[in-house]
Amino acid sequence: MSRLWKILKRLLLVVAVLVLGLLAPVAYTETMCRGTAVARPYAPLIAPEFQRPESRTLMTYPEWDIVHAYEDYARVIATGDPHDYGFLRGIGGFWTSLCALSRTAPAHGEIDGETRQMVYVIGVSFTAEFLLKAAYEETLGRLFAALRGPERAPLDALSARQAAQYAAFLQQVPWYKWQFREDAQDLRAAATMALRDRERGLALGLEYGAKAAYAGIIEQAVAQVGADELTLRMIVTGASPDQIAGFKGVTVLRQHPAGTEIEVPRYRALTHLLVAFAKAGMAFVEIAGNDDILFTALSDAPQAPGAIFSRARQGAGDFRHLIVVPVAELADRLRQLDALGLRLEHVHDY
Repeated sequence: MSRLWKILKRLLLVVAVLVLGLLAPVAYTETMCRGTAVARPYAPLIAPEFQRPESRTLMTYPEWDIVHAYEDYARVIATGDPHDYGFLRGIGGFWTSLCALSRTAPAHGEIDGETRQMVYVIGVSFTAEFLLKAAYEETLGRLFAALRGPERAPLDALSARQAAQYAAFLQQVPWYKWQFREDAQDLRAAATMALRDRERGLALGLEYGAKAAYAGIIEQAVAQVGADELTLRMIVTGASPDQIAGFKGVTVLRQHPAGTEIEVPRYRALTHLLVAFAKAGMAFVEIAGNDDILFTALSDAPQAPGAIFSRARQGAGDFRHLIVVPVAELADRLRQLDALGLRLEHVHDY
């Protein structure tokens, strides 16, 4: 009984250390990454029920940072092995970018408790997932890759395609809607008797099964509280209502002295639409009741004018920059990106 109690205490100690380790970045962000609130009065034109907190344009990025981590991972394993990806770099990138954003966000309004909690939950979950993945791929995964030799096995190629498809899916759709069980079935169907295939089939099959189970729980939780809105409202100028209505997914609502109020889709579709508006010579007056917005751009240089945070992308050889601009200047900035040596990645709504 005494020996059993000693084993139990050691297990509890290990669990406590792991929990504290996972929560340490949260504690650091809460204590060391605080910004100063700045009064910046702005009278929105859009009705209150369609306004969204401006600080959300910055606080939507952490979730996208995870999307970008999956993109980097897919890019690396397209020609390499999972252990070639820097899992700790991916984790560190999430928390360092969140720290920079947390310092900047108060100038655009306080971060509400629900948003802060959501960001920490996904950050801790992401950290735990990538630590587990790193622990496996840097040990057993690396061993089986070495035993396989330089020639990739069929499941190496298939899992790389699955990773790329998953990363693309995340651009517009929540992760928990991905068909993990179908991926597992595809692995079983394509597996050969090669040692690496059997290892990949077992390891990834277990991973996909766990994600499928967790996704089901998250989907039920989202159904209880309701999913976020899929559209937002904005005011634009530089085109007639009939011209604006010609853009796919756009609903023209009403005229304001300052411009035309419209309803548009959010997420990745919004980025494409804003680029199309800018190319058509239009300008933006207000988006979701706000006058500032964040976008990310890529370049070959480690720094970019006006960036609040920059970091290297794994497997790409370039850098991502987070840039905040007034909504009224967004269209001009989008039109000037080429001249500045930047490539637009994503405009972050609220």
